[in-house]
Amino acid sequence: MGNSYAGQLKSTGFSEALHSSIEASLRSSSPALLPVFSQLYLEPDRCPGPAEGTFQPAKRDIQSDHEPPSGQLSNCTENEEDPEEEDSSDTESPPLPYLQGPTPEGCCTVDGFCQAGKDLRLVSMATEQLEVPAGFRLVGAKSPSIPEHILVCAVDKRFLPDGNGKNALLGFLGNCVGCGEKGFRYFTEFCNHINLKLSTQPKKQKHLKYYLLRNSQGALCKGPLISWKDRKTKLSFGNPASTKPSSSSSPSSGRDSGGVDGHSSSPSSHSGGWSQSHMITSDKLMQPGWFSFAHSSWSTPLPMTSGPPKKRHRGWYSGSPVPVPPTAVHVPALRPTHFPILGLPTISYRFSGDAILQPQPVAVGDTVIVPENLLNNSGVRPVILIGYGALPYFYGNVGDIVVSLLLVSCYKGGPLSEGCLEGLGSRQPLSVEDMVLLTLQYLVQLGPDEIPLQEEFEQITRRAMICGPPAAPVPPSQLPWLARLAASVSGGSVQVLVASRSLGEGIGDALRALGEGPSPLRRPDYVAVVCVTESRGVEFCVLVLGKYQSRALAESMLTTTEFLKEISYELITGKVAALASHFKTTSLGDSLDRQLARLQRIRGKQGELDDGVHFQEAASMEPAPSTDPMSDVFQIYPPQLNVARRLLSQVCSIADTDSQHLDLGRFSKVDFLILVPASQVLVHQTAHLETCYVHAKMEAFMKKVKQNPYTLFVLIHDNAHIDLTSALSGSIAHGELQGLADRVVNCQEVLDAVNLLVLQVSSFPFTLQTRQSRIDIHNEVHWAAAESQLGSDELLYFGLSDYSCSLQWGVASPILRWDDSFEKMVNVLLDRHPHLHSMVIRSYLLIQQYTEAIMAVAGAPSLRSHTTPETLAITEELLTGARARTGRGSMLLVRVPSLQLAMLARERLEDVRDRLGLHLHFAVVLGGPSAEITLPPAFVARLKAWRGCENEDWVPRTYQDLEGLPCILILTGKDPLGESFPRSLKYCDLRLIDSSYLTRTALEQEVGLACSYVSQRSAAPGNLEPTESTDTDPQDELSVDTKSPQSSSSSNTATSGSATENAVSSSSAPDFSQKPSSSACSSETGTAGQGEPLAQECDSQGSSLDRTKTTPVPSSSSSSSFPNSPSDCPSSSTTLQALHPVCPAPASPRVVILSRAAHGLLAGEPGGRLPSSSLLPHADVAWTSPLRPPLAPDLPGPQQSLYYRRWSSARQHHADYSNQVAPDGLAPPHPRRLLLSGPPQVGKTGAYLQFLRILFRMLIRLLEVDVYDEEELQIEESDVKDTQWPDVEVFQKMPFDLCPRNPKFRRASPVYCKNMPKTLKDTEDTMAKRDTVSVMLTQFAAHNAFHHCEECHRYSESSPAAEVSDCMVHAFSFRSSGLGEEVKLHFIIPRSKEQYFVFSAHDSHLESLRLPLTSDPLPVCIKSPIFTPTTGRHDHGLLNLFHAMEAAPHLHVLVVKEYEMPLYRKYWPNHILLVLPAEFNSAGVGAVRLIIKELSCHNLELERQRQKEQGVWPFVVMLDDSCVLWYSHRPQETKATNISLKAVLQHMEATPKVTLYAACGICTWSNSLAASCPSAPFSRCHLQDLVMLNVDLTQNVPYDHNKYSCEEVDFNLRAHSSGLLPCRFNHFSMMRKHIPAGGSKGFPIRPRLRVPSQYVCAPDSEHTPLDAPSHLLLEKFLQLRGHRLFPKATPDGGHPVLSVDSYLNMGPEVAVCYISSRPHSLNQDHTGLVFSGLLLYLCDSFVVSDLLKKYRFLKGATLCVISQDRSSLRQTIVRLELEDEWQFRLRDEFQTANCSEDRPLYFLTGRHV
Repeated sequence: MGNSYAGQLKSTGFSEALHSSIEASLRSSSPALLPVFSQLYLEPDRCPGPAEGTFQPAKRDIQSDHEPPSGQLSNCTENEEDPEEEDSSDTESPPLPYLQGPTPEGCCTVDGFCQAGKDLRLVSMATEQLEVPAGFRLVGAKSPSIPEHILVCAVDKRFLPDGNGKNALLGFLGNCVGCGEKGFRYFTEFCNHINLKLSTQPKKQKHLKYYLLRNSQGALCKGPLISWKDRKTKLSFGNPASTKPSSSSSPSSGRDSGGVDGHSSSPSSHSGGWSQSHMITSDKLMQPGWFSFAHSSWSTPLPMTSGPPKKRHRGWYSGSPVPVPPTAVHVPALRPTHFPILGLPTISYRFSGDAILQPQPVAVGDTVIVPENLLNNSGVRPVILIGYGALPYFYGNVGDIVVSLLLVSCYKGGPLSEGCLEGLGSRQPLSVEDMVLLTLQYLVQLGPDEIPLQEEFEQITRRAMICGPPAAPVPPSQLPWLARLAASVSGGSVQVLVASRSLGEGIGDALRALGEGPSPLRRPDYVAVVCVTESRGVEFCVLVLGKYQSRALAESMLTTTEFLKEISYELITGKVAALASHFKTTSLGDSLDRQLARLQRIRGKQGELDDGVHFQEAASMEPAPSTDPMSDVFQIYPPQLNVARRLLSQVCSIADTDSQHLDLGRFSKVDFLILVPASQVLVHQTAHLETCYVHAKMEAFMKKVKQNPYTLFVLIHDNAHIDLTSALSGSIAHGELQGLADRVVNCQEVLDAVNLLVLQVSSFPFTLQTRQSRIDIHNEVHWAAAESQLGSDELLYFGLSDYSCSLQWGVASPILRWDDSFEKMVNVLLDRHPHLHSMVIRSYLLIQQYTEAIMAVAGAPSLRSHTTPETLAITEELLTGARARTGRGSMLLVRVPSLQLAMLARERLEDVRDRLGLHLHFAVVLGGPSAEITLPPAFVARLKAWRGCENEDWVPRTYQDLEGLPCILILTGKDPLGESFPRSLKYCDLRLIDSSYLTRTALEQEVGLACSYVSQRSAAPGNLEPTESTDTDPQDELSVDTKSPQSSSSSNTATSGSATENAVSSSSAPDFSQKPSSSACSSETGTAGQGEPLAQECDSQGSSLDRTKTTPVPSSSSSSSFPNSPSDCPSSSTTLQALHPVCPAPASPRVVILSRAAHGLLAGEPGGRLPSSSLLPHADVAWTSPLRPPLAPDLPGPQQSLYYRRWSSARQHHADYSNQVAPDGLAPPHPRRLLLSGPPQVGKTGAYLQFLRILFRMLIRLLEVDVYDEEELQIEESDVKDTQWPDVEVFQKMPFDLCPRNPKFRRASPVYCKNMPKTLKDTEDTMAKRDTVSVMLTQFAAHNAFHHCEECHRYSESSPAAEVSDCMVHAFSFRSSGLGEEVKLHFIIPRSKEQYFVFSAHDSHLESLRLPLTSDPLPVCIKSPIFTPTTGRHDHGLLNLFHAMEAAPHLHVLVVKEYEMPLYRKYWPNHILLVLPAEFNSAGVGAVRLIIKELSCHNLELERQRQKEQGVWPFVVMLDDSCVLWYSHRPQETKATNISLKAVLQHMEATPKVTLYAACGICTWSNSLAASCPSAPFSRCHLQDLVMLNVDLTQNVPYDHNKYSCEEVDFNLRAHSSGLLPCRFNHFSMMRKHIPAGGSKGFPIRPRLRVPSQYVCAPDSEHTPLDAPSHLLLEKFLQLRGHRLFPKATPDGGHPVLSVDSYLNMGPEVAVCYISSRPHSLNQDHTGLVFSGLLLYLCDSFVVSDLLKKYRFLKGATLCVISQDRSSLRQTIVRLELEDEWQFRLRDEFQTANCSEDRPLYFLTGRHV
């Protein structure tokens, strides 16, 4: 070719690395190609000029141990590149000991050290003085395991090359410089000694890298590279016919090219040794192979001037090279049709056809005729994997080929999204050429029993992009040649066929060769057809011709329903006749029937035909006592309770959102319906069966949903992954009605019902977690791994991941394994019967295996050698346990998806069992969706005897009822439906589950059958007993190996102990006229009524809620659902069983036997196939991108949900397909739909039943409130006549009760009076929690912000069209006498409430609140405005008075602080807000009440002026935000009557001469008050919480604006001293709700500094740590330290503390005597009273010294004077002449410890002298 060759071979990077890979693969026993794909590229021409040298390919020093003779060394240029890159392929893969024997015992194996333990690293030996023998040199060796270090070695110079890369002798001689050992003659031996752990064959050329030299300081350092290459000889590529290189070859193009392994020829040889050796190597694997076409003509062999190298590789082809066809045409260079690899520029190449196989072209390029009898002649149905380019048209026998789209998504992915580009090294897809080579590399790596997987190849493609851009793109012209080169290491399993014009040529040739029948040559498993043309670019496809691979791929393309149809077709049409006839004989060749008859006669003579447990023995058995820790069937375990609470929390989260999709406050009952797959066993397991139609049941349920808007309905869709088919795509498939669940769960009525929750429950939630999912990701509740242990420490969940982990236990017989002998038998039968589905063959073989195993155990030892050890061991254990006199044994579950095959298996096994007289040993049970459990009477009698059941009609209805019965359960049906199994289940035979189950759901749900709760001891590695196996010798091709089954893998699959895994429904499956309908959903309903006991819906106590009249409610049925008499049998199918979530746990994990294909996916072995978690979630789900990141198997549930929602989408037949994705890429979720996911059999049924129960309890709690239930302190008897209203003249004569008797003042200081309450003496419980009781809300209750109903939503909520601008803000100012300054307030008034105010006509300025006249007749509404001071309770405050006021119009004003205004405005948009000034943000409730009272006083004067009438109504109502209910107590009534707030206020407003009363109020409710009528109808006492205040009479009686507590007591004492009349109506009471948040608790005291929290400190202290108002600190100090400040005070009133003009709480231990300094005030008689202290709090000028001298004090009594500052403090002491009788000390002066920016309070204490 000479100069015409447009590209140069990348000698140092491409050829050597490729040759090393090929050589390693040929030497290795594994056919896998080493990861050198990124090196398989050609280097472009070096253009002279400035661009020269800009691209330097990586140098690879790969060479054999022996050098070729002198003169055959290739000329290459030394390339000084980074040596770290040279061993990248070694460091990326784990080191594999290559040709290394075991390390001698006791030797060191640490990297960098020799076996003697001496350090060989250069960094450690740089300063060591080493003795180097003469003729030796120190060199550096590189180890892949420690690439950052160089190991020091001494090597004989004769075996090292000179400076030109020549004259190195073959072989090796080296010494260890560490321990001094000498004379290593083999480099492999030397590598072992220095612990050079290599993944490839040890070569001195590859691992001896550098010469080591001494620097100027004498330290040993790295020197130049060892030149293993010849620096002078150039390798040129000439014309094939030429024997000399072209003299015009460019020096630049040959500079970096060179031979590989030194096998280049002399300058006179043909085109260099690379072409000769490697083209022969690649083509010798093709030429004598399967595609050696007889019709192809070959001539003109290539001349050869040199033979193969002296050291030939194993398998080196020594024959002639590939001849060149005379018709070979030159193909011009082509630009790839797709993007070049990693975005590099495309470089054109030309190639010659001398190395390309040219098949004979077909007549029509785009048409292929499939040969007749292709399947019969070849035994293979080829599978064509579509790649690039258009497939031809197929004609003829097209039924014998299959076209698969398996890898199309990888080849033809769309534009890459940003999510796909995350973590990728390139932002461009791989080119066509790269993808073809990747495909070939992947096919080469596959084992003989493996098939291509889409997910596996997608991850390979992604890893290729992560590797980053290669050195240069692959030119299309080189693709055929490189493809064959890549396939050459497969050992013939992968071959490349190059077509010249179209794919049709190659496919046609392959099919014709296949149709010609068996060939003596090995048929490849995969044939890659490559076609590169100028018009079409690169075209590519793969023909799968391997018998196993093609069959497995074809069967994996069918869905479960489709392959079950195929099996039915084969059975019906008689295709299995040949197979059935084969199995009529035993493995020995005898007739099976004759062998059975002979064995039957032998056993009959020996009297063994009736051996077993008979009726009489079974009847006499006593029920065995249960020792299982889970025997309590009524227990709900903590993990289930936690999950139930999380479900409830999620429901509350939905209700708390602003969208208001769920209003829990409106519901008083819970009703539910449960949909389960239509399994008779599952329905019995869940509840009692009631025959009804799903549609009728659903219609009745939805009718109740519409008719009961105040009932919360819950629709539970259990096993939601079973039927995902959409209603539009649903049909009758394999006897099953598909799409029924979609019709029920996703119907429009269900979606629109606002009182209906949908809970979908699944063990495999990823089927519902697509982009179109209807479930919000925040509404998912996942069973956490920490919840896999039950309350008992003995039980642990053993699940799928546990089965995988069990493979690492190292036991002889893993609990997850595959039967190697069985698989070998299957492979032989598959070759014989290519027309049959593999499951048919597997089923027939499995039936024969169990048949022969039973015969072998029963007395035919000759059949033992023909039964697999696995089958024989299982059968022996089954029969051995059955022979015990107790009759107990284990269960074997055999999974047979096809109903026809399952019936065949049961018929055959029963026949063998009965003929051998084993009919009393074990039962054969057929379990399926539409099948009831049927047992012979003997076994039923045995089960009844064990249970102690006397009910004659009892029969087992669930699989758990078969506990302890030795039996073979043949489980059929398309999918496992979530049934629970007894603890006696020991083996799960899943050998029929093969490559047809290549989705995650299909595969994992099969293994989920074995999941269970086990004892913790058995879950450990050393506590499993290995299954016994029998060694046999093979005698024919179907006989088994003599070894025990291979320990392939076991994974931890956990089983839930849920006895009702899919239980609890309130209606049953439809009958459908006795036709099987396994996919039809059965439904059950249950109701939780309001009036029933709270803990009875699904309570573990046994009682439950009433059921509906028309539908049985097993999960929430009444006691009538329980056995009515002792004769009833406590079957697990009863309602109680549904409450028991977990079945009794087996002692050990169940043994699972899989097929080889399924085991490889579940094992999850490192470096093996992808785990099952990486498979497609479901057949109706598709991946959104082939370049998605891999899914970690141990990823938690929420992260898995995020993954699937991002990378999967629903296909057309999926039920969620109609939920179209929005433009933002997300589908709108349903707001009231939840998902509960958990492993199989973990106890999800018990969890959601408990959820229903606590949901009902919560709704009841929403209708309940906790109110204070505290009795008042010693109310004095009164002889006042019981009247409706008080007589003011009589009332004036009544004494005022000075002591506050309300229970909320229990912790306050009692006020001295003559008759002190005795209970105040007991102060031990003063700090105890206040007593509360739960009561139901009534129709007259006040509500918080969470209440919503149709009646009051306009009262408390803004309309959707309303805006914030609908509320007007009005300023209102007035002069406050109590504060001595002007106060500016702001009213926020909704437009709907403006009629209660007066505005100026010209500028709409707020002038006043409208007030009626006193003389006005009583209207429908009340006269008094209602003011509610509130703080910190914008959501929990009872501010909704709509129902309390009976929907009557009223003026209600919320008084809030400025910083809380936005929150109150948000929650109460229709309320009037009175916003206090900013300086009141830290004020207490006293200041707020002062503002309300003075505002009302000012408004009263304004209204009098406006109306020009003095008789304006003077009352306002101050209502606490915790008042919830009001009651009336009448003597004629037996119990208290609930009334409205409106009725209470109207009654008080109607009081005669009401304006003479200063205030009116009512008492506080308590149980004792409700039980008996009050002793007096009216009282003159303290009022609180609800006060109708006469602001006219109390105008001069202010609230103390400094008070934070007890402000009402202080005000009442002031009013009494002023001679005013407060009246309490005792026949009315109010309930106060216990609200933990806000109110008086809204003032936390936060220390700013980390010092002890003290409320007071020394004056002028530098450190005042507390961030709180000074008056609050003073109140706290007096409350907690009052008894120490006044040590002589007593709570009984003997020596109270005198308090002037103010009441301060000093704790319950200190009694206070209140006096007023005002003239003409009323003070109690103090004659003879001696006080224990004097308290002067901010005393004004009315307090004079003469007043204080009237009172007597104890010697040592305490004085406390409190002032605003130190100056006023001293002035007060001087003005009141206190120093005359009181002694003061400087150290007794204190101040409040508030922050320095706030003014503190100062107080001085003294002692009376």
